[in-house]
Amino acid sequence: DLRKAMSQAGTSQFQEVIRQELEYSMKVELDKILATAPSNELAHTKKDLEGFKKLFHRFLQEKGPSVDWEKIQRPPEDSIQPYEKIKARGLPDNIASVLNKLVVVKLNGGLGTSMGCKGPKSLIGVRNENTFLDLTVQQIEHLNKSYNTDVPLVLMNSFNTDEDTKKILQKYSLSRVKIYTFNQSRYPRINKETLLPIAKDVSYSGENTECWYPPGHGDIYASFYNSGLLDNLIAEGKEYIFVSNIDNLGATVDLYILNHLMNPPNGKRCEFVMEVTNKTRADVKGGTLTQYENKLRLVEIAQVPKAHVDEFKSVSKFKIFNTNNLWIALSAIKRLQEKNAIDMEIIVNPKTLDGGLNIIQLETAVGAAIKSFENSLGINVPRSRFLPVKTTSDLLLVMSNLYSLNAGSLTMSEKREFPTVPLVKLGSSFTKVQDYLRRFESIPDLLELDHLTVSGDVTFGKNVSLKGTVIIIANHGDRIDIPAGAVLENKIVSGNLRILDH
Repeated sequence: DLRKAMSQAGTSQFQEVIRQELEYSMKVELDKILATAPSNELAHTKKDLEGFKKLFHRFLQEKGPSVDWEKIQRPPEDSIQPYEKIKARGLPDNIASVLNKLVVVKLNGGLGTSMGCKGPKSLIGVRNENTFLDLTVQQIEHLNKSYNTDVPLVLMNSFNTDEDTKKILQKYSLSRVKIYTFNQSRYPRINKETLLPIAKDVSYSGENTECWYPPGHGDIYASFYNSGLLDNLIAEGKEYIFVSNIDNLGATVDLYILNHLMNPPNGKRCEFVMEVTNKTRADVKGGTLTQYENKLRLVEIAQVPKAHVDEFKSVSKFKIFNTNNLWIALSAIKRLQEKNAIDMEIIVNPKTLDGGLNIIQLETAVGAAIKSFENSLGINVPRSRFLPVKTTSDLLLVMSNLYSLNAGSLTMSEKREFPTVPLVKLGSSFTKVQDYLRRFESIPDLLELDHLTVSGDVTFGKNVSLKGTVIIIANHGDRIDIPAGAVLENKIVSGNLRILDH
């Protein structure tokens, strides 16, 4: 046993030496990069690289999955409240004064590349020529006009989206919404083999575009604080931010949740509220809220030991998942940021660059900080508050007659008999937005659709109606044209169906 203990001590000493060497090598490389920064970018770059260094240090310290599965418990009953209970409290007469304490923050760091678009994802048209950003501005403007309030919009951009977003913001100069932006950090990607940065200087254009990345939305706390915007908003009397992904069209300001935050029934305010919703089979990989060491904690699939992944995905054991709609107290962010006390697990995101180089990105997720805040709460909200548009399959749903658009908000049509959203899977011929648009002469009627699968070279004529389960498969080399006015109900269409005009 003594020999075993000595050998373990030797191993850990050896590992510690390697760790120190890696940190030293990283420091040397980062100093070289910093030395290439022009004077007007020096302070900003230094802050970014300091933040990265901290993250890298933690990455080297951590081993294996970051949760002990045995310690995971179901959250206590009262720690996740049903939305109906919060709504039942009604609204106070002074809801405008409550609204004036709110800031809406949208995570706007992502590009539209997964949908074949250049530039920020928020500038993709989603409904009646409106982009994600248009709809967001319309929603907040409607609030400000209806209640005579001043709810500002804050966009967290990344170095990928900042320039294009700022150009477009001029078109809202006359709208009744103050819009602010700040940038999340820019971190260097790491060579998977050497664990050193692949960037040689600070530039991020041309050949260097692949050397840098925005480190996930968990970066919001440090970047918001460092930008000075957090202090300015607190000085203006703002108390809470409502944070959500800009591509979640269900994430509108909810007055009942806001009232619950500002006027809690027990008199004790929450510093952090996470909206969760019931899992369906499509959401089994979503992060879930658990009780861990007497605190609410978000557990993501990447943190789960391999042996327990199936258990984690179980819809019966873990019934809810995080929508990433979060309500957070500004004063708490400031306090925790100043104490360097926001603890978020590191997400190691491996990627292969176009040239074949394997790299890793170290990221964090905004919701993971829930355990650092006092008096946190989950609210189980209706599914309608989670309407993300990640693919053209999602785009088909939000463009269709399933939804009506009113003041920037989408609501499910009353003509739909059940409130669930159809399951839509469009094949690879539809991945890019321009290809997708070319294949639909008009968006089909989906009011009675349960499930749609389309694969291969398929086009849709005008005024097509899809009901029940519809599967359309064009074999390789074949093409299927669904004729104008066709009604497909519980149909499988395959082979080579071409309808030609005479």
